Amino acid sequence: MCWGHYLEQTKGAKCSELVYGQTNISTAKAVTDAGKVGDRLSQDFFREEYILNNAIGTYQKPYVALIDGITMGGGVGLSVHGRFRVATEKTMFAMPETGIGLFPDVGGGYFLPRLQGKLGLFLALTGFRIKGRDVQQAGVASHFVDSEKLPSLEKDLVQLKTPSNTDVAGVLNSYQAQSKLDDGKPFILAEHMDQINRLFEASSVEDIMQKLNEDGSSFALKQLETLKKMSPTSLKITFRQLQDGASMSLQEVLVMEYRLSQACMRGHDFYEGVRAVLIDRDQSPKWKPGVVEEVTEDLVDGCFKSLGSNDLKL
Repeated sequence: MCWGHYLEQTKGAKCSELVYGQTNISTAKAVTDAGKVGDRLSQDFFREEYILNNAIGTYQKPYVALIDGITMGGGVGLSVHGRFRVATEKTMFAMPETGIGLFPDVGGGYFLPRLQGKLGLFLALTGFRIKGRDVQQAGVASHFVDSEKLPSLEKDLVQLKTPSNTDVAGVLNSYQAQSKLDDGKPFILAEHMDQINRLFEASSVEDIMQKLNEDGSSFALKQLETLKKMSPTSLKITFRQLQDGASMSLQEVLVMEYRLSQACMRGHDFYEGVRAVLIDRDQSPKWKPGVVEEVTEDLVDGCFKSLGSNDLKL
């Protein structure tokens, strides 16, 4: 049995007893620095990450991720594809990649379009953050347990004599039943799901933005304002990524996403996004192209093209 424990301040990574994961500024800077000079790190980082995501998604033994903190990017990839994902009141989940000129990778093209309605597309394009029990209600986590109970939960999992999926589920279900924090609280986006499903049911990013503008509600206009801050290229890549990924296997999605990762390494917006959001932190990225209408279909198509012998092999 392998289980993961995701903490905001962890530094290591292993998969023996506990798995620690994070996406941090130093990693993003290392990848951007490598990409600028054509160093293999910009290829190997994504390749090895996606191979690991696939290993987790196909792992035969029970895999339990305890996502007790900030869970974004790489931390999502290390948890969401496992059979069991345990959120706590401290969990904060988001896929904010369109804000740094990237896309919701690590298999986002697989799990996001499989969430309820258009929720996955909404989360992917806007980077909206969900916390605590909402992470389970969204379908990202399979269970919710009070954080104070995690040490005891880990102990009981370790002591299982026959850690089958059924036995692990039994332990997790028991701890979930004991956890009363925010029990019965409605999903944070419940009152907006009809809007999300209607406004994000579209044939293009431009169509979504037009619908949001025409809707005119405070919620819709807030999402429109958010989308206008994101990388236009990332928005269009992400829209197609989820559109295609809805009918793909996890392996097919990861191959597609590796192609997209390398397209981002060849482009402009990822470097500019990391600079503006993570390094200089002026929050004023200068995207190229600057608006979604200028992102051509040829540009998007080029991001999805095969890399030939350099394609990801799983």
